[in-house]
Amino acid sequence: MMSGRFPHRIAPLAAFFAIVLLASAPLASAQEIQGSFDRTLKVAGAVDLTIQSGSGQITVQPGAAGSVRVVARLRSSGSWTASKTDIEQRIRKIEQNPPITQQGGTIKIGFFEDSDLQRDISISYDVTVPAGAKVAARSGSGGIVIGALKSTVDVSTGSGSIQVDGAAGLKARTGSGSIKASAIAGGATVSTGSGGITMAQTGPGDVTASSGSGSITLTGVSGAAKVSAASGGITIDGRMTAPWSLNSSSGGVTVTLPPDAAFDVDAHCSSGSVSTTHPVTTTGEMDRRRIAGKVRGGGPLLKVTTSSGSIKIQ
Repeated sequence: MMSGRFPHRIAPLAAFFAIVLLASAPLASAQEIQGSFDRTLKVAGAVDLTIQSGSGQITVQPGAAGSVRVVARLRSSGSWTASKTDIEQRIRKIEQNPPITQQGGTIKIGFFEDSDLQRDISISYDVTVPAGAKVAARSGSGGIVIGALKSTVDVSTGSGSIQVDGAAGLKARTGSGSIKASAIAGGATVSTGSGGITMAQTGPGDVTASSGSGSITLTGVSGAAKVSAASGGITIDGRMTAPWSLNSSSGGVTVTLPPDAAFDVDAHCSSGSVSTTHPVTTTGEMDRRRIAGKVRGGGPLLKVTTSSGSIKIQ
């Protein structure tokens, strides 16, 4: 008889504990300690900005000439090695004395004299600069977004994606994450340990691109090109004004050139096939897996290799 009464007791208890868990959820999220600061710097002439964050996203956007605005969001990280009180005190210190230094047009953000001050604290920066500002940005863990700037951009992150919407020249590196870049008016060096690369050039300049794991797509290339993908395909188009060297360990390669392009070609695949729509005058071996010769009298060398995948030159 008594065993029949237990279900009636268990149901109300289960409902009670469910309510307790739901009520405690906001308390857990409320444990995160937050802060912020907002500073505007007056500048005259060229701006050279260097910014870094151990953990947090960095965004740099173009704005009006004559000023640089820095908006930062601070929060405690997921794992603490210090007490809540200590972290909150350090966040308040950073709010009162932000890590910003200025010498004329040279501005540095995120550099702490006491590195322990930012321990267990994530800082994300949103910076507005004149469109012609030169920018270098580093993040240990976090994405980087750069708006349409008119000067050179040098960015890197240990873990996080990179997006650049315009620059006179580009250097971009990420240990893990994708790279997307558009309207690059000059040369570029881009690499990712794990992630794809997509980049569009609008002006001449040499390109070096590499991916440990991920595909690479390049458009509008006008200059030398050195491209390698350990695992992933390569797609590239443009006009060859200097040699192109393209290698994929695992993935196909597609090359698109103008119909009047003149170049030397040496393309080889270990598994797959090589094909071209351009007229080739053979100067060496030519079969299903290799083409070597001259197109329209020859020119810069197009060298393409892949261990697994087909090659198309069109």
